[in-house]
Amino acid sequence: MSHAADICAQNVTARDAARVDFLMIAEMVAAGARVLDVGCGNGALLALLTHTRNVDARGIELSQRGVNEAVSRGLSVVQGNADTDLSYYPDNSFDYVILSQTLQATQRPKHVLEDMLRIGTHAIVSFPNFGHWRIRSQILFKGKMPVTENLSYSWHDTPNIHFCTIQDFVDMTRDIGATIERAVALDRFGKPMMVRAPWWLWNIFGEQAVFMLRRA
Repeated sequence: MSHAADICAQNVTARDAARVDFLMIAEMVAAGARVLDVGCGNGALLALLTHTRNVDARGIELSQRGVNEAVSRGLSVVQGNADTDLSYYPDNSFDYVILSQTLQATQRPKHVLEDMLRIGTHAIVSFPNFGHWRIRSQILFKGKMPVTENLSYSWHDTPNIHFCTIQDFVDMTRDIGATIERAVALDRFGKPMMVRAPWWLWNIFGEQAVFMLRRA
């Protein structure tokens, strides 16, 4: 793990430390960058980026509770909906627009991703991989919607409405003409998988993924 990731780990609570995608995202963001975190929750990722990368941090969050917690951290966060409110942001207003573990909860994920690439030079997206072998096996052998550490809700109370696999996401980036600058698949232990592994292997064994995109 890099020096930046070590510092990140020291600046999160025990609950936030489980979010290994935060550490991957922090390593992708350049120091001093302008960052918008979409669906920023309580601001944990923005706090990491502020402390370790000295970014100009902004956030948008749907829940009032999340906004209140983020503001209490001293962060600049407003209440808003990723599906509808990104259209108010001007083109090229940020260096990085981040969507961490939120893509699957949006109404129009493709539209949200297109807006992110319009607003920012780079878009960073992390998401749970619905193609992981444990999820496949739960459906195959139990005949039930899967519940895992990264997809911890039951089918009837989940906020997730658009599950996707790593391969689905790669296909969507091609559909919108985005370029994949960097991608990391994380196994069940939060360790990066082989960098040069084919997509199908990541799609089976990666529990979650982090992609950094830019406009083609």
